[in-house]
Amino acid sequence: MTERVYLFKAFERFWHWSQAGLVLFLMFTGFEIHGTYLALGFEKAVALHTVAAWTLVGLWVFAVFWHLTTGEWRHYVPTFNKLLVMARFYSSGIFRHEPHPFRPTAQNKHNPLQRLTYLLILVVVSPLIWVSGWLYLFYAEWPAWQLGDLPLAWVAAAHTAGAFMMLIFFISHLYMITTGHTLFSQTRAMLTGWEEQH
Repeated sequence: MTERVYLFKAFERFWHWSQAGLVLFLMFTGFEIHGTYLALGFEKAVALHTVAAWTLVGLWVFAVFWHLTTGEWRHYVPTFNKLLVMARFYSSGIFRHEPHPFRPTAQNKHNPLQRLTYLLILVVVSPLIWVSGWLYLFYAEWPAWQLGDLPLAWVAAAHTAGAFMMLIFFISHLYMITTGHTLFSQTRAMLTGWEEQH
């Protein structure tokens, strides 16, 4: 028996896909700035990277406001309830075709591992990227901020480390979306808002 559950509102889907596109573009331009490859040219990559970063900041400000005013922030509060059950499922149960131990609802969208992952992104990865990125962007202001002794190489290394953490999250996110009851069922849910539960 299949049940359709409306999980993701229009703004959530817009926010998710816009953020994903911006993060991918930031990685693309950022790794070029880092010297990994040559596609746009250094100056153009820097300019586009800066515009995309500020666009993402604007999107996040609006998203934070939306989450706070709608109460959707509750879906991200971490919990340890059934955390080990979820870890066991993803480490072994999924390969034995065991039933998924978590059923998302409109009141409880994310399982305990998702909640902890999003918390890690929110309190570790994002601040590392944003603080180091802003320091990079406002390098000319360092003397006025009395940061003249801070090695630029450390800031660059911190920003690159954050970028690699985000890349790891992105790759694992791509894998996890394929673990639904069909290969594209979770992607379809994030496109339409409706998830089919079996």
